[in-house]
Amino acid sequence: MINIKNYLTFVNSLPRMLNMEIRINLDIEMARQKMSLTELSQRIGISMTNLSLLKTGKVKAIRFSTLAAICKQLQCQPGDILEYVGDEEQSTRTK
Repeated sequence: MINIKNYLTFVNSLPRMLNMEIRINLDIEMARQKMSLTELSQRIGISMTNLSLLKTGKVKAIRFSTLAAICKQLQCQPGDILEYVGDEEQSTRTK
């Protein structure tokens, strides 16, 4: 059984580990809508592999059409999924 708190802590630390300034909160929005990766993949026509890479923050870019499709299915805004984490915030979190 996966401990949700530990999982979210790990996922939220990925941007720091990868030195990224954008945090991806796709997993949070999926949880709010109680939607699985498989279900979202089928609904928007994006492979589970690509969605998984996006969800874990292992991507360098996202197409606007993909972002729009995700937002439509999860009934959210792009800012709910993508969050800017500046250098100051990153450096204070790693201390």
